[in-house]
Amino acid sequence: ITQIIDDLEGFFMGMGYQVLTGPEVEEDHYNFEMMNIPKDHPARDMQETFYITNELLMRSQTSPMQARTMEKHDFTKGPLKMISPGVVYRRDDDDATHSHQFHQMEGLVIDKHITMADLKGTLLAMCQHVFGKDRTIRLRPSYFPFTEPSVEVDVSCF
Repeated sequence: ITQIIDDLEGFFMGMGYQVLTGPEVEEDHYNFEMMNIPKDHPARDMQETFYITNELLMRSQTSPMQARTMEKHDFTKGPLKMISPGVVYRRDDDDATHSHQFHQMEGLVIDKHITMADLKGTLLAMCQHVFGKDRTIRLRPSYFPFTEPSVEVDVSCF
């Protein structure tokens, strides 16, 4: 896991991204409020999230780093390009495909004239970097309530 994280960090830094990490013990404000996740959303349930207090929890996503960064970034000095790798925690039953603790990496770009073509180009370049240029890569439109637009990536095995 460390090797792929280091490799992806190097890849994105080569494209001008900052690598930013945040606290694993997070404020409810950044983990949910700043992500527009309503108070009654199932993800905020005690059965889904590891709460320490009413206001502190084990982060369930790396997204809080986006909010923290946008609050501090001086956009008069240029665009924002960042990735945020890290460990996240969810109340999942551990089995062959689920774990209560896993690694997540997400990215954010804020600039003028950014389009879906930019996201597509970045995802294709990343997949080719990781899996090789001989793989077939497909992006499928998808719906996720927390991102817009949303796509899923398929990569051929051979």
